[in-house]
Amino acid sequence: MQANVGDTLIVHGHVVGQGDRKGEIIEIRGPDGTPPYVVRFEDGSEHLIFPGPDAVISPA
Repeated sequence: MQANVGDTLIVHGHVVGQGDRKGEIIEIRGPDGTPPYVVRFEDGSEHLIFPGPDAVISPA
C-alpha cells in the first residue's frame, strides 16, 4: 500500500450498520509512501495507522 499526503484513507466498518471511517493522510512515516500513516479523521481526531485489509486509499 502506498499513499501521498492529502490522500484519503477509508476504513470499512467491521459490523453490520457500522459506517466507514474516512480521514486525510497528513503524514507518512514509512519509506516511499508506505505505512504507517498519521491520519486526521472527520471528527478531528488524529491517529497513527497501520492499515489492514479493510482499508483503501483514495488519491487526492
